[in-house]
Amino acid sequence: MASDFTGKQTYQQDFDPTDYLETYYGAGKGVFIKDGFMEFALRKLHEAFTTGGVKGDTLIDIGPGPAIYQELSACEAFKEIIAADFTDRNRQYLVKWLKNEPGMFDWTPAVKFVCELEGRSDNIVGKQEKLRKTLKRIVKCDVTKSNPLEPLLLPQVDCVTTLGCLECACKDQDTYRKVLRNLSSLLKVGGCLIVTDILGSTSFLSGTKRFSLLNLDEAFIRKAITDTGFAMVDLEVLQRDFDKEMFDVCDHTSSIFYVARKVKEVK
Repeated sequence: MASDFTGKQTYQQDFDPTDYLETYYGAGKGVFIKDGFMEFALRKLHEAFTTGGVKGDTLIDIGPGPAIYQELSACEAFKEIIAADFTDRNRQYLVKWLKNEPGMFDWTPAVKFVCELEGRSDNIVGKQEKLRKTLKRIVKCDVTKSNPLEPLLLPQVDCVTTLGCLECACKDQDTYRKVLRNLSSLLKVGGCLIVTDILGSTSFLSGTKRFSLLNLDEAFIRKAITDTGFAMVDLEVLQRDFDKEMFDVCDHTSSIFYVARKVKEVK
């Protein structure tokens, strides 16, 4: 199922937010619902922003696509969230969600799960309102640039998150290491980088379009983090049971979640 590297202009032209959300997060049938990734990510994010002590003024969420689930716990720990994505369609979709326009993807199951983790199961409406108030800006980004938010220049922030983005954006391991350095430039020393990647993968299907993925493994990620000025704080891998139908859509063998603290500047 390997495919040639999918360049960023292909994402700009062909990536459809609605197809992606239904394929991976659709109730009962989405890939990341059936393989347990969604609950895994939400649980680990909740831990990071509560008992893990990750908090501060500003968080930048890199490459969220059209999704908001990764910010549901963060909005309780940060005063401001900035969502930064490459494609116009994804940013437009997020703006529509922010305005609470009709016809948006229903995130109720994810919101309910996070509210239950927080011990406030009756706060589903309030949680979404809180995120809408905290998500202050939606901007363009390109993780392959030394300043991913170019031409926007911001003070370094307390936290950068990126879920399910790096394995799509990086064509090889050298690029992955370079992108980690680029993301580090957005962070204060002492700030945290929070990442999920899928491992052992070559491509994923969204709608009728297939996109490439960088085949990653835990050992490489651990070394790449250390080499780019971070110290690993937390790392957990979720193994995936084989399901041919789901593997035909996306062939990853497992998912990884990690939190790394920036300990020094690395050029």
